Amino acid sequence: MTADVADTGVAAEELKQFVERIERLEEEKKAIADDIKDVYAELKARGFDAKAVRKLVQIRRQDAQERQEQEAILELYMQALGLV
Repeated sequence: MTADVADTGVAAEELKQFVERIERLEEEKKAIADDIKDVYAELKARGFDAKAVRKLVQIRRQDAQERQEQEAILELYMQALGLV
């Protein structure tokens, strides 16, 4: 039997529900991560560069201004190192 507030000062049943929710979400997160891994394997098998596609996904996640700022900094650093 689970202890309750009177015994421990903790709402044991509520805590148990939170923990169970977190566990379910962690399982879902792992399943989604596995699905993403499978998609990358599939695109690699079709001849695409997975590293480049990961970068594209990262870029698409950014807003335009943030992306422009990062590109400007990268360009500046590349110039400083004589890479362009």
